[in-house]
Amino acid sequence: MRSASESRRTNETDVSVSLTLDGTGRATVATGIGFLDHMLELLARHALFDLDVKVTGDLHVDHHHTTEDAGIALGTAFARALGDKRGVARYASVDLPMDETLTRVALDLSGRAFLVFRTTFPTEKIGVFDTQLVREFFQAFAMNAGITLHVETVYGDNSHHIAESCFKGLARALRAAVAIDGREGDRIPSTKGAL
Repeated sequence: MRSASESRRTNETDVSVSLTLDGTGRATVATGIGFLDHMLELLARHALFDLDVKVTGDLHVDHHHTTEDAGIALGTAFARALGDKRGVARYASVDLPMDETLTRVALDLSGRAFLVFRTTFPTEKIGVFDTQLVREFFQAFAMNAGITLHVETVYGDNSHHIAESCFKGLARALRAAVAIDGREGDRIPSTKGAL
């Protein structure tokens, strides 16, 4: 079973994450931010990961530290659960439609952390959640997961749909990339012999 747990405690947040890559999509999430909880729940559901996330953060300041630190801890747990990446598909890309929105997510479980995020939001907030924090989460996750991640919203008018298409696209791409490729066998999918 490919799984890992991660704890992160700072003066701003206290985060605990448990992740199982070969799960059923079950999620228990409590960050104190309703919209972020929703995004993490659908990430687990569409990736078919089992995910437990609990964050106590300085929400009296804003949602930034809680969102970023959740991404850091989840990315770290993901990297640990993935291990040496033997037999995985490695690459994946998904075009994810969400009503009027279309977002493309492409990724490589390369071990080289990089984010290209070409997504803009027509509003500054979704409810009380700052839309700029969607990128902050993706940045924190990609850097700590050690993946190359490209996210581009081709078009879209509704901020909620845009954010949701980004998270669902990430979920579906991760699901495909971590899948075990029967033809790969026990090899690491790189000519270098390591990722």
